[in-house]
Amino acid sequence: MKLRSFRTPRVYAGLACAAAALGSAHADEVVRFGVQPATQPIYIARAAGLLAPIESRFHVKIRFYNFSYGAPENQAMAAGDLDLASAGMGPAVVAAARLPAELLAITILEQTAIIVPAASSIHTLAQLKGKRIAYPGEGSQQYPLLLKALQQAGLSEHDVTLFKTKGSDVSTLVEDDSVDAGITWDPHVSQALASGKARVLAKAESILPLKDGHYIGNGVYGRTAFVDAHPALVEAILGAIVQAERLVLAHPDEAVAMWSRQIGFPSQVIHYSLQEGISVYDADIVPTPSVLDQYTRFLQAAHILQPDDKPRIAPQYAEQAEHAAQATPTLGAKP
Repeated sequence: MKLRSFRTPRVYAGLACAAAALGSAHADEVVRFGVQPATQPIYIARAAGLLAPIESRFHVKIRFYNFSYGAPENQAMAAGDLDLASAGMGPAVVAAARLPAELLAITILEQTAIIVPAASSIHTLAQLKGKRIAYPGEGSQQYPLLLKALQQAGLSEHDVTLFKTKGSDVSTLVEDDSVDAGITWDPHVSQALASGKARVLAKAESILPLKDGHYIGNGVYGRTAFVDAHPALVEAILGAIVQAERLVLAHPDEAVAMWSRQIGFPSQVIHYSLQEGISVYDADIVPTPSVLDQYTRFLQAAHILQPDDKPRIAPQYAEQAEHAAQATPTLGAKP
């Protein structure tokens, strides 16, 4: 979920050519959708067959392009090589502030936690004083969350030793007792917890509750030119995400199996994430101005956004998608 600057890399130039070739071969326009191999609802939408009718109706092919974290995903969108994207809320809001892009939906709550080794004597944030804490760097949204957590315990970053590493390595370091604590995002959090070698010290909801008592972990955003040119298509895709959220809530075991097949992650880890509320899902995906104002101020205070950065949001598409979904039965197992 890193948020660093996103200069356009040449490596993504091939995406546009590949998409053009696909469009020519299939005589359908290709919708280039950036994703990350995590429990994003868009994967459920694809696995449940919710995207196929949209492709048929609008004569498009929705192609997923995989990214390991948010910064290169934003680089691809900056280069014009993505139309829509699903990423951590930090990168999504940065894109909406600094790119010709806008935030369309909030799709996952929570996702971030401070974890410690299972046998650690640390049980409160105040006990982190003098300890070594792994984190994914100052450009990540986990960094200001950690600082806020320390501040709430009467500490500052000068009271601890910070160890910068990849978000995917934080959980391993905690499991191995190589650090006293770490902060990272899911599925790395759930992987560590499911191993039995780590436990949660603090979830993001206790540090910065923003929506229904939860943090906001993931968003969908799009290039403004694409959204403006295809409003009905964007609404339909968001409608599929709403249906996917409803499936996760009503039939979590089915969702776990779908995610496991889609992203190749162990089903027991995904099940743990849902059961323990590490990642939280809500069929209300509308990005309201009040929530985004709070989150923007949080990123500005952390100098991830500048004072004059104003993220653009387009909540009307999610609102319309939710209204349309109310008349649609939830997919999944029959009672």
